Amino acid sequence: MKERVRKYIQANKILTSEGLVLVGVSGGADSIALLIVLQQLGYSVQALHCNFHLRGEESDRDERFVSDFCRQKDIPLLIKHFDTKEYAARQDISIEMAARDLRYNWFSEVLAETNAQCIAVAHHKNDQAETLLLNLIRGTGIRGMAGMYPLRNNIARPLLCVTREEILSYLSQLGQDYVTDSTNLEREATRNKIRLDVLHLLAEINPNIISTLSDTCSIVAASIPLYQRGVDEELQQVAAKADTLNIPLLQESGKADILLYEWLREDGFTNTQLREISESLDSTSGKIWESRTHRILKDRDTLIRQEKGSQPEQMEITQEEVDSITETGADIAYFDRDKLTLPITYRMAREGDWFIPFGMKGRKLISDYLTDIKATRFEKEHQLLALSGEDIIWVVGHRSDNRYRVDENTRRILRLRIERTN
Repeated sequence: MKERVRKYIQANKILTSEGLVLVGVSGGADSIALLIVLQQLGYSVQALHCNFHLRGEESDRDERFVSDFCRQKDIPLLIKHFDTKEYAARQDISIEMAARDLRYNWFSEVLAETNAQCIAVAHHKNDQAETLLLNLIRGTGIRGMAGMYPLRNNIARPLLCVTREEILSYLSQLGQDYVTDSTNLEREATRNKIRLDVLHLLAEINPNIISTLSDTCSIVAASIPLYQRGVDEELQQVAAKADTLNIPLLQESGKADILLYEWLREDGFTNTQLREISESLDSTSGKIWESRTHRILKDRDTLIRQEKGSQPEQMEITQEEVDSITETGADIAYFDRDKLTLPITYRMAREGDWFIPFGMKGRKLISDYLTDIKATRFEKEHQLLALSGEDIIWVVGHRSDNRYRVDENTRRILRLRIERTN
């Protein structure tokens, strides 16, 4: 087994010969085997043990075992105690998720403090098979079918090339003890049901089911870069601009569902929401879908994505008296200086705001004007106005007010110019 792990590490470029390797060690068979193998292969290792205080005396027993083992093997050890139940209640998450968050948050802290090359964890082929089935049961795309990676985000998994049975056989040959977690036999946890029941049934159909599922993950993982290149090319063809898709082009592609999934897959939208978005491509404008982090707006022939809490485009508006009108454009506005009340002030548009658009005589609501120029709902929410006293003199970036225009009687000209800073 040691030789197979060595080859797997080299083939997947998981570890380098230099630099500290942090190893998550629970005291169970998998993590003990990992620590032994890495030490025997010549890596500089340091063990990390988490006591989540979830199993009473059993948790303390595990800590004592790991401490004794590391002392016997002359392996440096760090131990961290957690109030897992309190953290889970405070974050409103499951105990399992809380333990995972606490574990990996601490691992990341130690990684930064020690400047180690990575954190090695003891996931093996059986864990990979369970992960694939769990992802499929919950619903997943191609990335979920890739399972866990040999190395990703500084988390190394050198044992993905071996099965649980091979690990137990290896420890038996060494005469090495380990501890067992009694909760692994409790069927309340979905992963335990998969391990104890589902995989057992599948093994009756395919005795090599663990390797079959694990190998499938490897094949899918190797295919993802090719898949992603194709997705990126397709999304580029239907993108109107950044964070905006052209609906007619999306529909003509014949791949609307998968492109929407890929476009939004990291933004927290549910499969139900994705179906609703896809089914609403021909509906009227104005509908909004929200996840915890993002909003999607259907605006005419486009879908627009916006991150919640995102700030409007950062800009600075410069103010200068000039002799004449030399430049024009949406980012520049000119006014009769003597008609203005200084200082010029700025605020966001509000309901009921109005101005007299340049070249017109009658009032127009700002909201109606923005609708006329086809501003999106998101753009309306962040529309900046320039004011002289109480009067709106410029819908910034669009149109100025006719009352303050430069005419044949103007003696002094004030120019406002947008300087974009991001």
